[in-house]
Amino acid sequence: MKLALIGFGNVGRALARLLRQKRREFPFIITGIHTLRHGTAVDPAGLPVEPTFGPRLPSVEAFLDAARAEIAVELTTLDPSTGEPAISHIRAAFARRMHVATANKGPIAHAYADLRDEAARAGLGFRFESAVMDGAPVFNLWHHCLPGVKVLGFTGVLNSTSKVVIEIMERGGSFEAGLYAARAMGITEADGAFDVEGWDSAAKTAALANVLMDARTTPQQVSTRGITRLTPERMQEMARQGKTVRLISRGRRTKAGVSLRVRAEVLDRSDVLATTPGTSNLILFHTDLMGTFGTVSIEPGVEETAYGVFSDLVNLSRGVDGANVVGPDPGIAGH
Repeated sequence: MKLALIGFGNVGRALARLLRQKRREFPFIITGIHTLRHGTAVDPAGLPVEPTFGPRLPSVEAFLDAARAEIAVELTTLDPSTGEPAISHIRAAFARRMHVATANKGPIAHAYADLRDEAARAGLGFRFESAVMDGAPVFNLWHHCLPGVKVLGFTGVLNSTSKVVIEIMERGGSFEAGLYAARAMGITEADGAFDVEGWDSAAKTAALANVLMDARTTPQQVSTRGITRLTPERMQEMARQGKTVRLISRGRRTKAGVSLRVRAEVLDRSDVLATTPGTSNLILFHTDLMGTFGTVSIEPGVEETAYGVFSDLVNLSRGVDGANVVGPDPGIAGH
């Protein structure tokens, strides 16, 4: 199948390498790449892993028309306040009868139900496995492995930057040193404030609630408080007491609806939520039939995020449907 990539940062480049590695088994061809920084590259016969870019086409619509692909891959930078321009990119692809795979959590956090329904009306696929946990199975897990199970809530440690900052402060470093270290690792959002103020976690919380609990919410509706009040002195004191802090995302069903929040919570070091260091992430699902179980991702990088996109592409090429492909799906979104 032919692919049109919108955005070509670290994840896009890792995806291009992975597609080349697996091309014999999964013959995807990238026919176009459109970026703000490098320009646009289009070749109906397929682009190399390191393409030569020409002038940027005037719009995403013009690019999609030129690429003539079957799947649009949306990999632009997150804007947690609006989900744009990624939402518009996805709609432009749907308008051209293209399936969509994205690693961008913004559209799922801001407009999931609308995009899901638009895809369903057009008979198109819409997938986003890498939007929350760097490609670790979250949405696919629910669709393929847990028929009839209802999500009562979830608890997650989903932001790596905040953990790096906390761990450095526990060793006596400053807040700023921790944020600098996270930037050097390449794990922060374009604006690191989105991480430490809790907006990245809020976007992931909203995305999970929208898909798994049909919350129809946005990050702005998630009660959010980040880690900016923490100090090295306070973190070292807690460490001496056998405690630490994690930025925790929580969602739960209540009689009034779905309650969502992000908080810096004090935890015993033996707490399962405190056991994933650095870039590792953890989510626990609270259910009616399976009790509480979880998914852990140990030190993921761009390669794992790219794999999540790759898995979406494979499923789209096979015509696999589901709640994060077309919907509404009573198997997940109706929970």
